[in-house]
Amino acid sequence: MRAFVFPGQGSQKIGMGVELAEASAAAREVFQEVDDALGQNLSAIMRDGPDDALTLTENAQPAIMANAIAVLRVLEKEGGVTIAEKADFVAGHSLGEYTALCAAGAFSLADTARLLKLRGQAMQAAVPVGMGAMCALLGADIDKAQKLADAAAQGEVCTVANDNDPTQVVLSGHKGAIERAIAMVKEFEIKRGVALPVSAPFHCPLMQPAADAMAEALGKVPPGALRVPLYANVTAAPVTDPAEVSRLLVDQVCGRVRWRESVIAMQQAEVDSYVELGGKVLGPMIGRTVNDVTITSVVGMADIEALAKEL
Repeated sequence: MRAFVFPGQGSQKIGMGVELAEASAAAREVFQEVDDALGQNLSAIMRDGPDDALTLTENAQPAIMANAIAVLRVLEKEGGVTIAEKADFVAGHSLGEYTALCAAGAFSLADTARLLKLRGQAMQAAVPVGMGAMCALLGADIDKAQKLADAAAQGEVCTVANDNDPTQVVLSGHKGAIERAIAMVKEFEIKRGVALPVSAPFHCPLMQPAADAMAEALGKVPPGALRVPLYANVTAAPVTDPAEVSRLLVDQVCGRVRWRESVIAMQQAEVDSYVELGGKVLGPMIGRTVNDVTITSVVGMADIEALAKEL
């Protein structure tokens, strides 16, 4: 059994997709379609920067999606590989869930780009700059992370945002609470707490205005039928019903990204091969979570050609 997985925010970098666009018309078409859908030259920001423009949430989210879908389109058009035939499941980390749904045929590329642009803007606008923060806990399992979050909250929001793997958990909430959490890590036998360079506290209750915005947007652009089941972030379980997918995407804005649990659940469903399209972020997390699986990261033409031969 095989799962195709798609990375989330933080996997963006200047120059992403350039090699692919130079080598393949299929990739160029993806970047052009996204530019047209958004009415902006996002592909130029991906190619040339500046870095702060690409890191901006409203640009990073559609850019990461576009890069992964470009990899998929090249794989399909030049490698003769289709998701419906070669994947048993799809999954994505946070915004990567939208990429996974685009790959599974639930959203068009243009709609996915517009939804992610709006999602990025809504998440940015939900909390005034400087009021929220996030931190990565290294050497922390979910139990230690939860105890630290509870202790650091002190009346403010401090919650587990991402349960990435058995050694890495991300907290999100009010800036003061996150700063307290970082200062208290040793008390909870956690190796390190590192403040993340993000502009808003994602996946915590402070994001409720963004969840409301996405509920409205998904009401107008609902997902269609999925060719492949999706392992959803907030349930770590497979879903195929479009109405349920829509509800889970709204819940996901404030909810925990249960990535570690999703990977374990997929392995229990007999997935022994994970293919990450458009990044090299999820592969290491998967490798720290489950044993006896094959993990392939596919970013450039050489990766695509090697995967097409293998599949």
